[in-house]
Amino acid sequence: MKKSSSIVFIGAGKMASAIAGGLVKNGIPAEKLKAFDVSAQSAGLFQTATGVQVHTDSPDKIMAKADIVIIAVKPQQIADALLGKSALLKDKLIISIAAGVKLATLKTITGGNRIVRVMPNTPALIGQGISAYATAEKVSAKDISETESILGSIGSFCRVNESLMDAVTGLSGSGPAYVFDFIQALADGGVHAGLPRDIALKLAAQTVAGAALMVLETGAHPALLRDQVTSPGGTTIRGLAVLEENSFRGTVAKAVTAAAARSAELGLKN
Repeated sequence: MKKSSSIVFIGAGKMASAIAGGLVKNGIPAEKLKAFDVSAQSAGLFQTATGVQVHTDSPDKIMAKADIVIIAVKPQQIADALLGKSALLKDKLIISIAAGVKLATLKTITGGNRIVRVMPNTPALIGQGISAYATAEKVSAKDISETESILGSIGSFCRVNESLMDAVTGLSGSGPAYVFDFIQALADGGVHAGLPRDIALKLAAQTVAGAALMVLETGAHPALLRDQVTSPGGTTIRGLAVLEENSFRGTVAKAVTAAAARSAELGLKN
C-alpha cells in the first residue's frame, strides 16, 4: 500500500484497532490514518492502542479527504452510520468488514462501485489472522493490491467469490472458537492424566500452534502428517480410535456447516 494513501475507519472497535495497529507497525504513518466512532470509550481505546486520531462528532470532513474508507461497524448499524454519505463515498475504495453485509447492499448504501467485502477473524488482533475477501465488479487491480496490503498487515488473506463468504464465516470466522474449545479439551485431558493445569494448557496451545504451522509450511495433507505421528499399536492410534468412535471430524465439519447456514440466515437481513 502506498504510504501516501489516507485511510478512514468508520467504527473504532477491536478489529479496526487491529488493522490500524498493523498498518502503523508496517510503516504507514499514523497521521495518514483517521477514525470515527460515536462511542467516546471506543475512540479512546482505539487512539491509545494505535496512536491514530479518532473523531466522535462527524466523519464527513475526514471522509472527504480519504482515499480508502474501511467500514468497521456492526451490520445493524451500517445504514445509520453511512446515511447521507454517498456523495462522499462514491469515488472511494470502500473496504467493509461488517459481517454478512453483501456487496449489493454496500453499493446501495454507499453509492460506490469500488467495494471490497472482507471476512477477517480474531487472530488478526495479534497479527495472525486470515481474511477472505470478495470484490465488486468495478474494483481495479490497484484496488485489490491496496486491499491485500491492508489485510497483509494483520496476517494472511485469500480471494473468494462472494457466494462462498458464508462458508468462510463458518470456517475461519467462527473457527477460532472451535480451536479454543479443542485447546481446552486437550488441556482438560492432560489435567485428568495428572498434569498441572498451567503446564497442560501450555502444552495444548503450543501443540495446536506447532501442528498448524506444519500444515502451512510443509504443504502436506493433514492425513499424511497425522500418519507420521501414528505408530502401529502405539499411543496415538489408541487416542485417534476414541476420536473416531465419537465422530470427531464429522462433528467439527457439522459445526462449520451449521455456522455457515446461520451466516446465510443473517445475511438475508442485510
